[in-house]
Amino acid sequence: MTPRLARRVRRCRAAEAGMSTAEYAVGTIAACGFAAVLYKIVTSGLVRTALTGVIEKALHVPF
Repeated sequence: MTPRLARRVRRCRAAEAGMSTAEYAVGTIAACGFAAVLYKIVTSGLVRTALTGVIEKALHVPF
């Protein structure tokens, strides 16, 4: 890589070094929304019954 190209690459990387406050806010809102949907799914009756069955089956396995 030529020195000139290396300087251009470093400048481009420095310009995109991190997220801005707005990007953090959007990312946080998206993560919270996803967590809420996942919580609703996991606490639904069908999933809760399935998870309870799996846990009970695992606890009653003879060693």
